[in-house]
Amino acid sequence: MEFEERTIKVVIDTTKCSDCSSKACVDACQVYDRGILQLSDGKPSVSHLSPEEVKRRGTECLACEYACWQLGNNAIRIEVPIKGLDEYLKKRNLR
Repeated sequence: MEFEERTIKVVIDTTKCSDCSSKACVDACQVYDRGILQLSDGKPSVSHLSPEEVKRRGTECLACEYACWQLGNNAIRIEVPIKGLDEYLKKRNLR
């Protein structure tokens, strides 16, 4: 599952969520964000919101990724595009 906030993309490998007992991402979203992640069939979901509402309500706090990495099954990856980064890395032979 993936969804976009204003400038980031959140990618969740929901195959890892079934074995997760903490569901720490949802708890972190309630504490540090505006609670856009909710459990649906034992997995985090934003299906209760429209894509526009997710973008509006999301604070891009990154708490779900950190909580999942720290207390869950490391199922969340957040992509943060940085304009010019690829060109910078190529110029310095780092990519």
